[in-house]
Amino acid sequence: MNAILKSELPAPPTGGATVVNFPVAADAGSAPPPARKPVAIARRGQPLARAVNLVLPPFVGLALVVLAWQLIATRNEAFPSPVVTFQQAMTLFADPFYYNSPNDQGIGWNVLASLKRVALGFGLAALVGIPLGFIIGRVKFVNGMFGPIVSLLKPVSPLAWLPIGLLVFKSADPAAIWSIFICSIWPMIINTAVGVQRVPQDYMNVARVLNLSEWKVLTRILLPSALPYILTGVRLAIGTAWLVIVAAEMLTGGVGIGFWVWDEWNNLNVANIIIAIVVIGVVGLLLEQALVALARALTHEQVAN
Repeated sequence: MNAILKSELPAPPTGGATVVNFPVAADAGSAPPPARKPVAIARRGQPLARAVNLVLPPFVGLALVVLAWQLIATRNEAFPSPVVTFQQAMTLFADPFYYNSPNDQGIGWNVLASLKRVALGFGLAALVGIPLGFIIGRVKFVNGMFGPIVSLLKPVSPLAWLPIGLLVFKSADPAAIWSIFICSIWPMIINTAVGVQRVPQDYMNVARVLNLSEWKVLTRILLPSALPYILTGVRLAIGTAWLVIVAAEMLTGGVGIGFWVWDEWNNLNVANIIIAIVVIGVVGLLLEQALVALARALTHEQVAN
């Protein structure tokens, strides 16, 4: 409601008071809603815009990949099209755990066999690598002992370790686990050592003043401070372990997703190879995301993907 106020200016020649209308704050009960409607509409539109921004880019990227795939299949008759591969995947995943013989098993058994080897090799690497990283980061003399060795062996290709494993263990399965162990241990050692070395010196000074035991220094200061670095090393190591197992199983044979890929190549079944590539990628992504979630839960920090 507009209030009408009388001005104190001199009256015009025609006489009478000059009436000037001043718009003032409106009554709350009769507040015009137009000012709130756009805000409400905008707020309702934000989740939709976020959903579109979240879904649209991956969808467009996937569509481009499928389009390129279809173009390759059109020009090469031996290369299966996306439709043919999808139909083959439906057949394959209809019974992923069938078992006819040791060399004729479903893809589910092969993935489980590879995960078992990764769990063993990765677990052993964590048991050895994290304590060794603590010692290297804590003791300068040990750092000088092992630092050059770690720098020398870290860039070695994973497959270069496989013959050593075959020679030592005389069996394909332990040799594959050995390759996973030796290739995934380096990220854990390096990141743990760096995390221990970057503990603030003030913390160590306080521990020295309080005359804390080495065990309390380890559990109360070093471990909490270095935990984000340790988890980063673990996350890098699991990706390396999953890469190594596929290559190792291609050479060692037996049961496993790597051997399954090589066996399908020998059968010239390219559709199954493409399906295996997708399965390997999905499993690797799930493993990494599981460790990212663990890191966020333990460190209460934002962990970059």
